[in-house]
Parts: sequence; C-alpha cells; structure tokens
Amino acid sequence: MRVIAGTARGIRLKSFEGTEIRPTLDRVRESVFNILAPRILEARFLDLFAGTGANGIEALSRGAELAVFVETHRKALQLIRDNLARARQTQAQLAPLEIPRELRQLRGEFDIIYADPPFEWREHEALLNTLSELELLAPEGVLLIEHPVKKVVLPDTCAGFEKYRDARYGNTGLSFYCHPA
Repeated sequence: MRVIAGTARGIRLKSFEGTEIRPTLDRVRESVFNILAPRILEARFLDLFAGTGANGIEALSRGAELAVFVETHRKALQLIRDNLARARQTQAQLAPLEIPRELRQLRGEFDIIYADPPFEWREHEALLNTLSELELLAPEGVLLIEHPVKKVVLPDTCAGFEKYRDARYGNTGLSFYCHPA
C-alpha cells in the first residue's frame, strides 16, 4: 500500500497482516481521488473507520488542509500515527470515537467525508442520519461510503443527502452523496 500522488507520493504505508482491518485497495483509492481531485486542495477531510489512515493521508498528500481520522481500534490508531510520520503529514487529528454514536464530539464542517466501514457493518442509514443531524458535511461537500457491492444497497436519498454517483471496483462499491441542489 502506497501514497498515490502529491507531496508523499510513492511512500509505502504500513498495513495490518491478515484480515483484521481491510484497507482500501490502491486502485480504488486512486480512482476515488482522481474523481475528488478538484475538491481536495485546502479541504477539511473526515476519514471515518480510518484503519491504516491511507485515505486521509492521500488527501493530505494532495493538499487537504486537515484530515481527522476516526478509529476505535487501538492498533489501528498507532498504525495511523506511524503512517502519518512516514508520510510526513502533520495536519492531522486522531479521534478515537465510536461510529455513529460518538460523532457528536466532532466540531465543524468537512468538505469531504469518506466512510470505509468493515464490510460486515450494516448501520449505513444510521450513519447518514447522524451526519445529517450533526451537520458535519459542508453545504457543497461530498460524502463517500465504501461498501460491499452484493451485500449493501444504499438508498438514493436519506436524511437530506442525495446519491449522485455509484462506482464499482470488483466487490467494492462506492456511493457518493451530497446535499440536494
């Protein structure tokens, strides 16, 4: 696993052995960040279920102003710290919060929210409701949710969000949401 582009391009990030945490594949991350490219510069990025931190680190490498990494797994939090140091990214905050219940502790709006829950997780609509209630997505922001294609179908509209794009990469699906125009 490596940083695809930007100031930390090519830096190899540490990962977990086994299947305890499933990081976003490099090819999926590359496609997503190519789609997000016009929005990244100076963005506030929220990385939910951060795992290795690769998504937030990619955003920082490409010019995001700040990345907040939300993760509860202790080993993952240390891995994120290690990967931030490897990639020499300092505009980061770690938030050991339970999703979606403890997201109330976050402050401010985010331009991009990337949620990559474990594939067995099934609280996607609760997450959409919580993000909407807390107004964490900026008015012109984008919310991405990574999910297994065959096991999870996300609604076209939910809690004031509107799905505007779906993408599929093998077994991995991505649903892109925004506030309705």
